[in-house]
Amino acid sequence: MNAPWRRALLTMRCLRRDAVDLWQEVSGAVALEYGLIAALIIVAILGSIIELGDTLLALPLQLLADAMS
Repeated sequence: MNAPWRRALLTMRCLRRDAVDLWQEVSGAVALEYGLIAALIIVAILGSIIELGDTLLALPLQLLADAMS
């Protein structure tokens, strides 16, 4: 029969192993970093579209689009 101290020792070892595994888990951090990179790319794309919007509307292609409609 298991003595109470053995069960407590096994429980402590399992808890320690779980804590170490949780501490070494990095997949959530990597996903967060990829999300931040994607957000920065989206902000850069939107900023360039906003800045170039008036310039793109002034292109001769706008005349063609107006003629078609």
